[in-house]
Amino acid sequence: MTTWVWIGGLVAAIVVLGGLFLLATANRLDRLHIRTDAGWAALDAALARRAVVARAAAAILGDEELRALAERAERAPRPDREAEESELTLRLARVDRAALPTPLAEELTDAEHRVVIARRVHNDAVRDTLHLRRRRKVRYFGLAGTARLPEYFEIAEPDL
Repeated sequence: MTTWVWIGGLVAAIVVLGGLFLLATANRLDRLHIRTDAGWAALDAALARRAVVARAAAAILGDEELRALAERAERAPRPDREAEESELTLRLARVDRAALPTPLAEELTDAEHRVVIARRVHNDAVRDTLHLRRRRKVRYFGLAGTARLPEYFEIAEPDL
C-alpha cells in the first residue's frame, strides 16, 4: 500500500510540474506575440511618418511620382505593403537631399533610420516567436492557441 502511495504522489508531482512548465511556456509565447504586435505597431508608425515626410519633400520638389508612391505605400493593404514600401525606399534613395531645406532633409534621414530600426525590432520579435512556436511541446499541446503565425517584413533598406 505504501508503495502505491509513493508512486501516486510521484506521478502527481510529475503532472503538476509538467503542467507548470507548459503554463510557463504558454505565457512566454503570449508575451512574444504581444512583442510582435507592438513591433508591428512601431513599424507601421515609422512607415507612416516616412510617408508623410516623403510627401512633404515631394511637394517642395514638385515630384508627382514621389507623392504618388508615398500615398500608395501608406494606403497599401498588409500583403502588398512590402512591395510598395520597397518602391518608396528605392525612390527616396534618388531624391536630391541638397535641394531640400536642411530641416526637411534631416527629418527624412531620421524617418528612414527609424524605419530601419523598427523593421529590425519587428523582425527580431517575429524570429523569436517563430522559434518558440516550432518547438514540439508548443505544437503537440497547442500552446499557440488561435494566434496567427507572425510574418517577417522585408523591404529594401536605404543606404544610410
